[in-house]
Amino acid sequence: MSNIAGPRTIRMLVGFVLCTVSIVSLAGSDATTATLEALESDWNQAHMKGDAASLEALWSDDLTVAVPKMPVMSKSEVLSFVRSGRMHFERYETTDIRVRMYGTAAVVTGRLQRTRTIDGKKLDDDWRFTKVYANQQGRWRVVAFHASEAAQP
Repeated sequence: MSNIAGPRTIRMLVGFVLCTVSIVSLAGSDATTATLEALESDWNQAHMKGDAASLEALWSDDLTVAVPKMPVMSKSEVLSFVRSGRMHFERYETTDIRVRMYGTAAVVTGRLQRTRTIDGKKLDDDWRFTKVYANQQGRWRVVAFHASEAAQP
């Protein structure tokens, strides 16, 4: 009796290992997706509350924000605006959320509908957005946020 496995045994073992790796990878991906979806909720709540400290924690130091009818802004510029208290949200809701993973980066897309008052003027926004997250020292942070007007039916 030989201790060397035959070709059939080796194929079965390789198949088992590949299936196990795939399952573990999917489980990790599901956990990361859940984490990013929770961060999306944190983002929304922080905007509703005007919570600059929570937003600062969510954003990478090199954050870039590009939204309709505003200049492209850095993290410090957006935080200054939030801290100014000039804008308040009555509604800040995201739908159609889709998370795609790319190693230590993730892209989150969706629809953002919000009602805000800025300098006493009430405005409604209906945007499609793209956020890019990067895993920095074990924490997911937003490195880019872009929004554009959503197509209307």
